[in-house]
Amino acid sequence: MYMIHCYKLNGYNIVLDVASGSIHSVDDVAYDLIRAYENLDNHDIDGHQSALTKQMLSTYETLTEKDIMDLISDVEALKSQGKLFSSDTYGDIADSNKKYELTALCMNVSHACNMSCAYCFAGKGEYGGGEGGSNKGVPSANLMNLETAKRAIDFLVEQSGNKSNLDVDFFGGEPLLNWQLVKDTVKYARSIESKCNKKFRFTLTTNGLLIDDDVIDFANKEIYNVVLSLDGRPEINDAMRKMPSSGGSYSEVVDKFKKIVEARRGKGYYMRGTFTHDNMDFLNDILHMANLGYKELSMEPVVTKGDDPLGFSMDDLPGLYKEYETLAVEMLEREKNGEGFSFYHYTLDLSGGPCVHKRIAGCGVGTEYLAVTPSGELYPCHQFVGDTSFLMGDVRSGLTNNRLRDEFAACSIYSREECRDCWARFYCSGGCAANAYNDSGSINGVSEFYCELFKKRIECAIMMNVARQVSL
Repeated sequence: MYMIHCYKLNGYNIVLDVASGSIHSVDDVAYDLIRAYENLDNHDIDGHQSALTKQMLSTYETLTEKDIMDLISDVEALKSQGKLFSSDTYGDIADSNKKYELTALCMNVSHACNMSCAYCFAGKGEYGGGEGGSNKGVPSANLMNLETAKRAIDFLVEQSGNKSNLDVDFFGGEPLLNWQLVKDTVKYARSIESKCNKKFRFTLTTNGLLIDDDVIDFANKEIYNVVLSLDGRPEINDAMRKMPSSGGSYSEVVDKFKKIVEARRGKGYYMRGTFTHDNMDFLNDILHMANLGYKELSMEPVVTKGDDPLGFSMDDLPGLYKEYETLAVEMLEREKNGEGFSFYHYTLDLSGGPCVHKRIAGCGVGTEYLAVTPSGELYPCHQFVGDTSFLMGDVRSGLTNNRLRDEFAACSIYSREECRDCWARFYCSGGCAANAYNDSGSINGVSEFYCELFKKRIECAIMMNVARQVSL
């Protein structure tokens, strides 16, 4: 199947050849000519050259027939080079693309939280049980113990096959409520690295309330990436990210975030925010964090179920599109002024990027990536935790739900009908299985809203790459 995607953004005419990934920035004439090619049978010029030339000359009266013929020759050259109207040949390998080697664990070391965020997908961080506050008084069942943590690390090693690089994300709830367990788990994993021929990379996702010098020092030594949760402007953050007493959390965490980021001196971190229907002007929240000096930013649309008023509808898309487009232009302008920052969804490696397997199948949910609860239960990812229909086993008995594992392994851009005809399929890799399940009732479905939002972000990211190349 041949497919291109043409769009105009920020003064650029952009043509994406979907299968090859080739991106072309063209003038108006070439743009219209390529669009006209889309309407030809099999995009084949044979028998249509005269009519196509006449059509173009009627639109661009200052051009000559030779000008159009030269452009047609250029398009044909790109076709022969596999850079335009190229054929998608990856579908043939999708069925043989199943991977069962585990490479990453999300360790929910705490099913308790010391915040009460309005939009929390995990039931205020407690996944249906527990209580907030400090780790004092948190039921032990809601905190992972060291035996379970060690067994989870051993399970990851056992299931990783020949993979040598393994990822572990300390998650919750709030993982700092179980901070000693985090440190002990890292120590254990490091102690077995050499004999197992493995290398562990750790991530910590935290709301920041319990960050202190010990957390900062240990994170700088052992944690590859720290994800810090802040929703932007004080009034926006405090409306969503509340303390158990109902007070806002901004003033409690902002100085701690600044301290840990400065101490990391360029080591991996992300300021990660969530925006809801209440702050559809989320650009202002991103810029607020950038103005605080943070360079690595992420702002995610809220994940909701049903008719939650914090969630979005298809009617909200035009306004959100505008926010993303304005963000892209603002980022380019700040880059020119030496004030640039990174936005997670606009980070796009056009020269390398993910391997074919990742482009087809995505994050590896349920196969290469699993979530572990405090008791050791295994789920496809953190967003499925607590839904027993997605329970896959536990770290002691291993994977027992092979049917579910096979179902996740079969998910790809070719198993989803909606993806087959989508120009963005090699960038989103089929999208988030949890979002698809929430919206369609099937992990092989799609979430139309999140699909549309993703496509806009990719358009913006490609445009930014084009703009940087043009300015060189």
